[in-house]
Amino acid sequence: MMKVGIVGGTGYTGVELLRLLAAHPQVQLTAITSRKEDGLPVADMYPSLRGRVSLAFSAPEKAKLNECDVVFFATPHGVAMAQAAELLAAGVKVIDLAADFRLQDTAEFEKWYGMPHSCPDLLKEAVYGLPEVNRAAIKQARLIGLPGCYPTSMQLGYAPLLAQGKPLVEESSLIADCKSGVSGAGRKAEVHALLAEASDNFKAYGVKGHRHLPETVQGLQAIAGRKIGLTFVPHLVPMIRGIHSTLYATILPEARDTDFQALYENHFKGERFVDVLPAGSHPETRSVRASNMLRIAVHRPGGGNLLVILVVEDNLVKGAAGQGVQCMNLMFGLEEDAGLMHIPVMP
Repeated sequence: MMKVGIVGGTGYTGVELLRLLAAHPQVQLTAITSRKEDGLPVADMYPSLRGRVSLAFSAPEKAKLNECDVVFFATPHGVAMAQAAELLAAGVKVIDLAADFRLQDTAEFEKWYGMPHSCPDLLKEAVYGLPEVNRAAIKQARLIGLPGCYPTSMQLGYAPLLAQGKPLVEESSLIADCKSGVSGAGRKAEVHALLAEASDNFKAYGVKGHRHLPETVQGLQAIAGRKIGLTFVPHLVPMIRGIHSTLYATILPEARDTDFQALYENHFKGERFVDVLPAGSHPETRSVRASNMLRIAVHRPGGGNLLVILVVEDNLVKGAAGQGVQCMNLMFGLEEDAGLMHIPVMP
């Protein structure tokens, strides 16, 4: 059994990790930290875990994290990079759900996150935790920077188009129109996330620039092996869970005879957590709720030159905690789907 610790277990991604790991056949939950909730039984905060998680939260200095096999950081940006070196030196593997180890350019990190990067040496060895793209590297990694929720949907949605060796679409003008539920903002008291503010409302934000843009461009360029241009516009929708990304790409003249449905099906053939739907489908966020599944539909309206890719995922699972468990499984030589075969919750 693997001993697993979680730093920052009180937020939405923290409790999602608890939900998944409590049912994982190879995991022993060992430590869950929270300075504010030190001593509080986890099940008192999250009754859904009653009878499944017997641990209490503990202050970080009391938790024996260096005795774990792997530690997840479900914390604000900046926390993991302050603690990762000590854990790695003790032989503990680290999976960070925040942004500390996503961006390889420290200047870009400091620009978008407003803090200096305290361990650029570790950043150089960090592996970007998108299994469908970096599976081989993840298996050998000891430090994972997990993708953001929006970047997961955009990178997997565009990956088949960019991984072909030659351009199929206008790669300088990709457009991503993305929507997320309120849980993407985290479990903190902010006016925009209040029920009276978010309910019965729909709005764009971050149009001038969003911190997930440089991460997504970095990932797409790694897939393509060349420069790409992306316009990314996120929106807040009045639901709790889920991301729906509508991705646009203009087909190049020399690629107009391409069977894009077959291209996507072949690219993701055998992937446990990417489902390419039949032609003409319209995926719904509820079809992935509480699961690690990402579903994709490919459209070419009117048989024209515009390709429209629809992508849905649960932002707390495939967009965060579930993808972290998927990486953990790979890092420890387990079946990739261990503890992750949850059927989506409907209605």
